[in-house]
Amino acid sequence: MKKKESFLTLKHIKLWTTACITILMFTALIINWRASAQILGGDAPRAMAPLRSVKVPEPSDLASYVQNKSAAIALGKALFWDMQVGSDGVQSCASCHFHAGADNRTKNKLAPGCVHCPTGPDGFSFGGPNYQLQSSDYPFHKLSDPSNRYSAVLWDRNEITSSLGVFNTNFIDILPGSAIDKTQVAYDKTFNVGGNNVRRVEPRNTPTVINAVFNYRNFWDGRAHNEFNGINPFGDSDPNARVLKNSLLGLSAVKISLKNSSLASQATGPVLSDLEMSGAGRSFPKAGKKLLSLTPLAKQAVAVDDSVLASYRATSGKGLNKSYKNLIEAAFRSEWWNSTKRVSLNANGTPAIGSSGEYSQMEYNFSMFFGLAVQLYEATLVSDQTPLDKYLEGNTSALTENQKLGKRIFEGKGNCTACHDGPEFSDATVGGVSNDRTEFMKMADGGYATYDDGFYNIGVRPTKEDLGVGNKDPFGKHLSFSRSSASGRVAVDGAFKVPQLRNVELTAPYFHNGGQFTLNQVVEFYNRGGDFHELNIGNLDPEIENLGLSAAERNAVVDFLKALTDDRVRYHQAPFDHPELIISNGHPGNNYSVTSDGKGQAVDSFFTLPAIGKRGGGYETVQTVTETRYRTETKWGITGYFLLLPIYGWVNTQIPYQVTVTKPVWTPQAPTKPFLQ
Repeated sequence: MKKKESFLTLKHIKLWTTACITILMFTALIINWRASAQILGGDAPRAMAPLRSVKVPEPSDLASYVQNKSAAIALGKALFWDMQVGSDGVQSCASCHFHAGADNRTKNKLAPGCVHCPTGPDGFSFGGPNYQLQSSDYPFHKLSDPSNRYSAVLWDRNEITSSLGVFNTNFIDILPGSAIDKTQVAYDKTFNVGGNNVRRVEPRNTPTVINAVFNYRNFWDGRAHNEFNGINPFGDSDPNARVLKNSLLGLSAVKISLKNSSLASQATGPVLSDLEMSGAGRSFPKAGKKLLSLTPLAKQAVAVDDSVLASYRATSGKGLNKSYKNLIEAAFRSEWWNSTKRVSLNANGTPAIGSSGEYSQMEYNFSMFFGLAVQLYEATLVSDQTPLDKYLEGNTSALTENQKLGKRIFEGKGNCTACHDGPEFSDATVGGVSNDRTEFMKMADGGYATYDDGFYNIGVRPTKEDLGVGNKDPFGKHLSFSRSSASGRVAVDGAFKVPQLRNVELTAPYFHNGGQFTLNQVVEFYNRGGDFHELNIGNLDPEIENLGLSAAERNAVVDFLKALTDDRVRYHQAPFDHPELIISNGHPGNNYSVTSDGKGQAVDSFFTLPAIGKRGGGYETVQTVTETRYRTETKWGITGYFLLLPIYGWVNTQIPYQVTVTKPVWTPQAPTKPFLQ
């Protein structure tokens, strides 16, 4: 009997061994197949998760620059909202990012088509400068059957909906103590009505700055590098970028490269742009010299309960009680600002250090202070309290049944997570790109090519109109990582950064050209496989194909996208509260006639966004309400049991009762309305 048991045991061992080997071989084949699939088709989408599960990226070696992070955030918020940063004393960073981190203005918002074409802009096919947009103008590529990209084209417009910035002027000099630079009006043949310049409009749609800290690169074409050089958006690509550091050996020009700092890179771009904020030819040291002579936010009210600036608020209610010099000294280490040496600029922008010169070390390094401080402020603008985040954290009632259906379609039949994946809803983020900045993928035409992870051509416009990440920077270097490093076929032309989707309900119009007005139009676009699928086939993302979603399924996806809105963003509640902002809003008149200021420019229209504190927009009323309260009564009663016998003692009981009280009640109200609503 024992021998038989021993024989059976040996047999079982052999069978189990064979089975295990088979399983291991099969598993290895599957792993190898999946690895091959990832190499050929891109990384597998990351799972949806609450945004607060992701660490907010922070510049590398930050402690070598910033000594007080709270002070740097306060500096960044002041700089971001200060209208005095612009050459005209009007344009701030926030002028284009005041509504859910984006721009909801509707007048003088069109840029001409083909701005990025090799042949240059081809003018306006409709609307034009100072045009008042209408909802009926959208989509810009309108089909007789929105579900069929082969149906008759009712109109095709290559204009761009974007943000109005400054008038066309040439910078002459600053006037210390004045918010307005000395400039000379330059005739603008594009943004002109009846011989009068109107404010210029950017050549791509304005993306939101909320959650932008998670992006590996910023701007639609990724030109704001992940590495910040302290001077401009172009990171290590600029061979001349240097900042000034004071040490025991004296003041010297040093090269810096701070990783995970694309927001700092981005922040330095608009300040000198002659479309966005500056007269042509202004330098950052000039802008710094001006701001250091001014009271921060001098023209603007600051809420008494501002979540960041309350303690800096001037007693008058306008501006701050600290100078920019004070704020910089509090925020940054002294070696970046304490030298008594003077600095002048060489022809290529590099510093010449000596005993004489126009600029101080602090003035010359102002671009570094500006970029890092704005990044640290924008890093607080994280909207991680959406209904979806609450659902993913375990609150199953946070989404409606239709939103849950939309989520399933978004992850499944709609294949949206192929690009909008992970907690950030974009694979162009630090977490999405990871260490794989490029990937080798099967393209829509069946061939294989290398592309930049997180940047895709989805057929919004013909590729030739705007190469996106396929362009070069001002130093003649490729924006695309693929073009810089890959051999063989590269598919990056017409590719743009995958935007994150939180608060997308509030940030219309959509895509890099601002050519879609509603989320329904966006979902219809994807459902039909894009608008220029066949024309762009050489660079087209293979995921852009007919999805076959029914009307009910499309509506469910739209409903799900609305579950990505954080109400703190909607109501401008902390950390999305802000100082007062006076915002240019087109010009009196229309696209045929404007009122001249007598100097070659149109008179401005303005509206005021009030200062809003941490409670957000809304109003407080005194209301009489009935509340349920409880009082404690002590009675003799059963406190427990022992061997089924009751034990008596004094028992505390909560007794409810109603009381009518008069108290202040805060009713939240959105300070601004969504685009064209």
